Amino acid sequence: MTYSYDPTKIKARGKDQMRFELGDTQTDGGADTCALADEEYEAMLDGLKDGKKAWQYAKLAVLEAILFKMSYQADTKIDVLQYNFGARAEKWQKLYDTLKKQVLAAASVPTLAPSVRETPSYFYKGMEENPRAVHGADGHPYRRMTT
Repeated sequence: MTYSYDPTKIKARGKDQMRFELGDTQTDGGADTCALADEEYEAMLDGLKDGKKAWQYAKLAVLEAILFKMSYQADTKIDVLQYNFGARAEKWQKLYDTLKKQVLAAASVPTLAPSVRETPSYFYKGMEENPRAVHGADGHPYRRMTT
């Protein structure tokens, strides 16, 4: 497994941008300092569609993977030496909860597909005019209700 981060590639969609956005950039320590390996990031981002929604869903999936991985790490105290993995997991959990709220809020707003937005409207000006209608004194058409 490899652990790398290139800050010059944070604008290009990929593992480096995901590492940057999640704060998983300390790759010097390998598995001890990184939440996921490069291969894990690349596998989760493989086949990702274009668009902000797809990126947010992928980010949410990566956060879930990080939380599942960290759920097996327990806090440890040996004499004066202490490892608090729970505090690290809390940071990821807060980020996950915030992102999940954003994704769910965005998913609840209906949007039109670009193909639908680009088609002309069914309705047009003058659509309601009936050339056979009888016009009243004010010039507006009306329909006779009685014979």
